[in-house]
Amino acid sequence: MANEEEEVIQKSNGNGKVPRVIRLLSFLLQRVAEKNDERENEGPCFSQKISVFHGICRPAISIESYLERVFKYANCSPSCFVVAYVYLDRFSQRQQTLPITSLSVHRLLITSVLVAAKFMDDLYYNNAYYAKVGGISITEMNCLEVDFLFGLGFHLNVTPTAFNSYCTHLQREMFECIGEYQIQRGLSPPHHCFFADHHDSPSPSPSPSPSHHNNHQLAVCCSHTAV
Repeated sequence: MANEEEEVIQKSNGNGKVPRVIRLLSFLLQRVAEKNDERENEGPCFSQKISVFHGICRPAISIESYLERVFKYANCSPSCFVVAYVYLDRFSQRQQTLPITSLSVHRLLITSVLVAAKFMDDLYYNNAYYAKVGGISITEMNCLEVDFLFGLGFHLNVTPTAFNSYCTHLQREMFECIGEYQIQRGLSPPHHCFFADHHDSPSPSPSPSPSHHNNHQLAVCCSHTAV
């Protein structure tokens, strides 16, 4: 597993340190957030509620830079970002009035990565550390984690089949839009994720999101700028 992840990091874009999944994920989330921003501006027909995941204003840091920062400082495995993506999709399917927008995407990202790291990795940082990485307070981080877990219905397990399905979806989205392919071939979930699941898989539709119930919603990570 360690050799596979090392290979993943080497097959990166540009600096040889950031795994390709970061770019794929940030690209997809950017599209989802922008689309939902447009729908929100269309009028009251776009129903959503304000939650702890919503910021007052749009963060200055981009989604890709935010994800790169989380990867750099959180020291979680690259697989965690795929699992965080799965969690975001599940959250979107269960919480249809909480679309991923430019006001919520950063908080959803840091929370999903935190939860994924705790579930996937043997070693991980505490909430206070993640709060500093994410540019929020420890109180906010704790509240975000609790709300996210309840929003998921504590459905955290990800089977290898579901994991690979979401990897494939990320590849396809990037390839269809800008002609890039090849997510990390060696990337795989830890061995403890081999239990029965509820047949998670991204939607086969070419929408910006794998969620079947909402074509424009996903389902994931600052300098010290608050988000």
